[in-house]
Amino acid sequence: LEFNMLNQLPVWEKLAKQIIWKQIGKLNGKTILDFGSGAGITADCFAADNTVIAIEPSEEMLAKQLHTNGYQQIIGSTEELKKLPSESFDYIFCHNVLEYADDREIIVGEFYRLLKKNGKLSIVKHNRNGRVMQMVVLLNNFDEANNLLDGHNSNAQQFGTINYYDDKDIIEWCGGFTLQETYGLRTFWDLQQNQEIQKDEKWQKKMIEIEMKVSQNPDFQKIAFFHHLIFEKQVNENL
Repeated sequence: LEFNMLNQLPVWEKLAKQIIWKQIGKLNGKTILDFGSGAGITADCFAADNTVIAIEPSEEMLAKQLHTNGYQQIIGSTEELKKLPSESFDYIFCHNVLEYADDREIIVGEFYRLLKKNGKLSIVKHNRNGRVMQMVVLLNNFDEANNLLDGHNSNAQQFGTINYYDDKDIIEWCGGFTLQETYGLRTFWDLQQNQEIQKDEKWQKKMIEIEMKVSQNPDFQKIAFFHHLIFEKQVNENL
């Protein structure tokens, strides 16, 4: 079911999800929150072996929702986070969401409250350098590339303004998190302009392998289109 579901996605989304899931690793018997769950593909995948709650504000996304394995879907955003009980999740996913949120510091604070001790937070975020590569190499958009290099934001066709933030900002917003792992994501394949070869499953497998191989190499992380960050909740036992 998972394989068929992934094959219905655009190649870039299919590969991204497969790589992110590999980086998270196998989870079993955990309680998971997927915040900004979109069509629910990640929530549904992990619901096969875990208890998953998904939160999504977009009715357009919810109309495409997938429910194969069964998870709880909540419609809404930050206000729904605040209604959930403290220390109730082992893992929280927040993938390509915080760039579009006005209250992201509040959201990250809520993540900390909701996670159990030593719980994990998976963040997928835009990397400015990767966006510059995209603008120059793929789109020949030098004006946008220069704006990004000068520190300005950019736009995503579907979601609006991309408000960039640094990897370390999560810890600035909530000092209770420590960064455990940093991965690069979409380092190479977005630069591959042969659209036909991307449909080849052997090519996809090789691309995933090499993406995984360089994902923890800091040199390649600098130009990856996205970063995948995994944080752990630390609890001060003296408080």
